[in-house]
Amino acid sequence: MRRHARWPAVGCLFLALIAASGCSAPAARPAPSSQAPTVGPATAPAAETWWRAGSVTGTLASELVAPWSVVPLDGGGALISERGDGTVLELTAAGEVRSVGTIAGVVSGGESGLHGLALLRTDGTPMLYAYFGAADDNRVARMPLRGEPGSFELGEPEVILDGIARASTHDGGRLAFGPDGYLYVTTGDAQLSDAAQDPDSLNGKILRVTADGEPAGGNPWATRVWSMGHRNVQGIAWTADGTMWASEFGQNAWDELNRIEPGANYGWPVVEGIAGRGEFADPVAQWPTSDASPSGIAARGDTVFMAGLRGERLWQIDTSAGTVRGEPVAALAGEYGRLRDVVALPDGSLWLLTNNTDGRGSPRPGDDLLLRVELVPEP
Repeated sequence: MRRHARWPAVGCLFLALIAASGCSAPAARPAPSSQAPTVGPATAPAAETWWRAGSVTGTLASELVAPWSVVPLDGGGALISERGDGTVLELTAAGEVRSVGTIAGVVSGGESGLHGLALLRTDGTPMLYAYFGAADDNRVARMPLRGEPGSFELGEPEVILDGIARASTHDGGRLAFGPDGYLYVTTGDAQLSDAAQDPDSLNGKILRVTADGEPAGGNPWATRVWSMGHRNVQGIAWTADGTMWASEFGQNAWDELNRIEPGANYGWPVVEGIAGRGEFADPVAQWPTSDASPSGIAARGDTVFMAGLRGERLWQIDTSAGTVRGEPVAALAGEYGRLRDVVALPDGSLWLLTNNTDGRGSPRPGDDLLLRVELVPEP
C-alpha cells in the first residue's frame, strides 16, 4: 500500500508568437474526403466560459513511480498508469492506492513503456484501453476492468492496434474517447521524421478508430489517420464548443498548441511552430521548449489547461471560436516540478499528475503526486 497525503500551492505567466520556417517541400498529400464529420455538439453553448487554477487543495496520491496517465472513475477514485513496469493503479474513493494489475507485453526503455489510458463505460463490464511500447512496436490493447471499486482487476488484454513504430523518444501515447464516441490515439514520429508526412504510416499522426481499432467512419482518407504532420503529440482535449485541441513537442524552437481539423497537415518535419505556409496548419499558440515541453491537456468550458514537463508549469489558454483569447497564463510555475497529465473533473476541479521520478526530473519528498486543484471562473 502506498502512502496517502494531503498538501497545497499557486501560479505565474508567458507566450511566444511569430514565425519558424522549414526548407524542403513536403511529400504529396492525398486530398481528404469532403465527408469528414464535424466533431462535437451540434450547437455551441449559449455563453463562453473561462477558468483559472486556484489553490492546490490536496494530494490525492503520493509515491507514484513515473506515472503517465490518470483516468477518473465514477463515484470517486481513478486509474493511474506507471510507465516503467506496466502497472495500472487504482486510487480508491477512500484515498487508498492499490495495484489493479500489470499489463502483459509492456517493454519499457527510454520514453517508451505504459502510456495513456482510456475507459469505455458500457452496459456490461467497462473496458480499459492502454497505449504501450511492446518489444517491437507501440500498440493499443483493451481489457475488461472487472470487479467493484476498491477491488478492480484487469482481464486479459486484446491488442486492437499495432505496428506503430517505437523508439527511445517521440512515442506519443495519449488516448481519449471523443465527443463522437470514437477512440483518438496520438502517435509520435519515433525519430522517423519523414513518417509524419507519409499518409500510409501510423507515426506522426492523430488516429481516430472504433472501439475495435478499425478506421472510424468519416475519416478523411478512409484510413485510421485523422490528422498528420505531427512530431510528438501527448495531449488531446475538447472545449465546450466541440473544438479539438492537441499539445505537441517541438524540436529545438517551438512547442505547440494546435486546433485539430480532420485531414489537416501540421507541417512536421518541414516546419516547426508558426510558419505562415498555406499548405500547413499553424499552431494557435507556441512556446520556447524551455517554457513548456507539453504533455497532457484538459479543457473546462473554453479554457485549455496544458501540463508542462521541462517548463514545470500549468499553462492556461483561453479560447474563443477556435482561436486563442488573450495571452496564455502560467500557474504553479516551478512549485511541483515536471507536470505530466491534467484532467478536468465534473466537480469543477483539476487533477494534476507530477512526473519527477521518470529519470529526467529531481524527485521531491513524496513524489510523484496526484494533486487536486480548485478552479475559479475568469471574468
